[in-house]
Parts: sequence; structure tokens; C-alpha cells
Amino acid sequence: MCGIVGVVSHQPVNQLLYDALLLLQHRGQDAAGIATNHSSMFSMHKANGLVRDVFRTRNMRSLMGNSGIGHCRYPTAGSSSEEEAQPFYVNAPFGITLAHNGNLTNWEQLKNEMYKNDRRHINTDSDSEVLLNVLAHEIQKATTGYSIDANTIFQAVTVLNRRVKGGYAAVAQISGVGLLGFRDPFGIRPLCLGINETEQGAEYLIASESVALEGTGFRFVRDIAPGEAVFIDNDNNLHSQICADNPSLYPCVFEYVYLARPDSVIDGASVYNTRLKMGEYLAEKIKREGLADDVDVVMPIPDSSRPAAIQLALRLGVEYREGFIKNRYIGRTFIMPGQAMRKKSVRQKLNAIGDEFKDKVVLLVDDSIVRGTTSREIVQMAREAGAKKVIFASAAPPVLYPNVYGIDMPTRDELIAHGRTVEEVCKEITADALVYQDLEDLKRSISDVNPALTKFEASCFDGKYVTGDVSADYLDRIEYARHNPKEKGAEDAARTQLNLNAATTEG
Repeated sequence: MCGIVGVVSHQPVNQLLYDALLLLQHRGQDAAGIATNHSSMFSMHKANGLVRDVFRTRNMRSLMGNSGIGHCRYPTAGSSSEEEAQPFYVNAPFGITLAHNGNLTNWEQLKNEMYKNDRRHINTDSDSEVLLNVLAHEIQKATTGYSIDANTIFQAVTVLNRRVKGGYAAVAQISGVGLLGFRDPFGIRPLCLGINETEQGAEYLIASESVALEGTGFRFVRDIAPGEAVFIDNDNNLHSQICADNPSLYPCVFEYVYLARPDSVIDGASVYNTRLKMGEYLAEKIKREGLADDVDVVMPIPDSSRPAAIQLALRLGVEYREGFIKNRYIGRTFIMPGQAMRKKSVRQKLNAIGDEFKDKVVLLVDDSIVRGTTSREIVQMAREAGAKKVIFASAAPPVLYPNVYGIDMPTRDELIAHGRTVEEVCKEITADALVYQDLEDLKRSISDVNPALTKFEASCFDGKYVTGDVSADYLDRIEYARHNPKEKGAEDAARTQLNLNAATTEG
């Protein structure tokens, strides 16, 4: 999960890109970068850290130009080095920068093809650099002479979508040509288009979430469709085309559960309203399981579970209280390395208000339970604050499988619900009772808000990977690599050297 933005304007865009990345900061706090285009030259600055820490006045002054792209990174396994901060750049053809949100499931195969067939060098273990090089290669193949137009670019993206597997949304800038945005054929990762009408003409902004448009003065136009490419040329003319053979919309349900900001609208569904619906369906299940009558107070685990908790309390007719206060300057715990660090972080991140817990049966509502480390600590904090009984409710179903489309879900053996019953998970997190949302109710929460959404990417809950290329063997390999990072590094280095030797011999 990352935040991406691309803009074409009549004014310098450095401040606009910075502001948009601040609005997308929730999608990634590990690294940030901006690349602008001016007189067919790129200026770029990127580094590890929050947006506000990466960019200083001197950096902003160097980012000249009326068009550019930006990225804020959320680290998936093995991608926390500064060299893998985005955007990425290649100098041929024309010069291209790219920022990417998602994950390519066949990136290692593509990387090998780059060495052996396409004669392109990939300098990092980032699938985003692979995606950029595939795009650059296909543009080069599709281009005749020195000119390039929208049709040529759409032809290249069409071939890219046939080669690349996984969930991805990307923005790319071709020097002296224009801005490109495209989304995978399943629409797993979100991408939307905005416009700002000025006296000089239209300006366009492409971003991961609608909140980045509204917060920068752009009007939301529409979501970019699955398999669609949108291209804005140097004269600010907008071109679009479906560049996939059989596109079909399968938005990621975890965007609605946790990842997206509540004030965003993704594929026609308000994230806030879907979370309210999650609370309603969860309340009905709590009633069915006979737990509602005991509850004295409903409390959210800040922040993304708050809408669900509010609506749940309303449906149960129970008081809603804020029992935990969040320190907003601690990173997300489920992406932190090591159980001890995650456990320590929970105590730094949340503090309980004792009076709200004392001698009460407390219903705690969280958006999801992944490893269970945070849930266990929160239950213990509630008990230490004086709770008589702790019932835990998850607005999402049990997380049983890794997500391979851009969310750094742990391996199966690290997922607390994998191979355990609800009762066993309840015991692990030390709650008195545990209620999970049903998967069909989660899907209905989204479909109720936008009935046009009928299919979803929900692999972390049901193990069904919509791209059709994720097997048990694939999951075993990525989990082995995650558990043996040094061994994987040696293996990658050896494979890279073999590919380089083969390319030299064949060339």
C-alpha cells in the first residue's frame, strides 16, 4: 500500500504535489519522493521518512516545472531501503519517471526477462522498478521514429497489462510528452482523476484517493476504470482508453476496512458510509450471539474503527465512549519488525482512560485482527484500567491468508486466525468473547453503499486470488523468502549474475 499522485498544471507543481502527499500520508509513512519535469528535464528528491521530514525549502526550490508525480511509501517485506524510495527513473526512451502502488506477483519472472530478453538492468529488488522498465521497454517497441502519441502509449500499456500480473496503480511522466496514469485490469488498487478549471485552461490530477483531489482544490471527475490508461499530453489534452483484454472490477475490501481515509470515495462508495454499514451488520451478529444484553459501553480502537463502533453502539442502544487516546506520532504496529517492538509500540500508541473502564462490561471494536499482538495488549490494558469483562469485535472477518497485492500481510503462521478457531483466537487475545464480521456482511457493507460493486478482492479472508496466478507453492516461496532474508539475498544475487552472464553471452 502506497500513495501516488500525478499532476499537470499551468503553475509550478512542487507545493501542490507536497500538499497532495500530505493528504495521502496515511497510505505510507516509510519514504516519500517527488519528481517534476521542466524544459524536458527531470528534477527529483526522495528519501526515507515522513513527507514533512523528507522535503526542505532547498529541496522544494529544486523541483521546478508545471507537471510531476509524487509517492509516499508503505514498506512491504524487503523494501525499506532508501534506494527503493520512489519515484523511479529510466533515461530511455525519452526519459520516464514512475510511482507505483501495489505489488506485482510475477515481478521476479519479469526481472529475469528484463536481463535476458529486454537488455534492461534492474538495480533494486523493487517490483516498481520492474514495472517502470516493462513500461519503458513496451513504449520503445511501440514507438516509430522520434515522435510519440497517445495511441502509441496505449498500445504499450496494453502489452504491459498482458505481461504484468498482480494489483497495481501507477502514474508515470514521459519527458517532453506528458503524464500517464493506469490501473490493473482488476482495479484492485484505487486510482481516480480530478480536474481544476482555470483561466489558462484545465489542470488535471491523478491520485490514489479522492481526498487528495478535494484537499488541493481539484474536482473529482471519476475513478479510473480497471485496465484503463489516462494520458494528458503537453497541451493539456486528456486521452483515455481501456488497455486490457477482459477488465473486471474487483476492488480491495481492505481499502474500505482500514487502508483508505474515511473521507475518501473509492469506486463510487464512500469509505465512511461503508464503515457505518460494517457497524450495523456487526451489531446484528452480536445480537444473534446473545452478547448484546451484557454490554455497558462500546469503545473503538482508534482510528479507523470509529465509524463502525459509533453505528454499532447506536444499533445496540448502548453508550459509546472514547476509552483509548491515541498518540498519532507512533507508526502502525502491524508493519513493525519483531513482536517485542510491536508490543512496546502499542503501549506508546494508546493510553486508557481509567474512569471509562472501571467495573464495566466493555465491547471493544477494531477494524481487523491480523497478528493479534495489538489486540492482546489492548485487552490487557482494558483489564488493567478496571474493566469487569472485555468483549472484542472485529469489523472484518478473520485474516487467514497473506495479501499479495500490495498490503504487507504477515505469513500464514504469523496470522493469529490461521489454523485457529474463533474460540482459540479469543483465548489467545485473552478476551472474554470475540465476534468477527461475516465476509458476506462485509461485502454487503460496500454493496449497500454502491450497488454496482458486486465483486471484490478479499483474498486475505477467503484465499481466493483474483489474478489466478497465486498458488500454494507461490505462498510457500514468498513466506520462505520472508523467513530467510539473507538466504534470499544470496539466491537473488546468484540468479542476477547468471542472467547477466547469459545476456552477455547471447549478446
